Amino acid sequence: MKWTDTQDIAMALTDAHQDIDPQYVRFTDLHRWVTKLGGFDDDPQGSNEKILEAIQVAWIEDAAY
Repeated sequence: MKWTDTQDIAMALTDAHQDIDPQYVRFTDLHRWVTKLGGFDDDPQGSNEKILEAIQVAWIEDAAY
């Protein structure tokens, strides 16, 4: 997965952190969790606030289902 694979990352985060409400996750934690996901293969420094926000929004939507 790359930083731009927001939907895939969101689904993986839903599976990995079922007890977490993604609405209240800090970007520092989100960044760390994404880089530790199995299958994540991108530059850890390649994210920014916009990317992390898109991942968080996708995670909130995925977790709602």
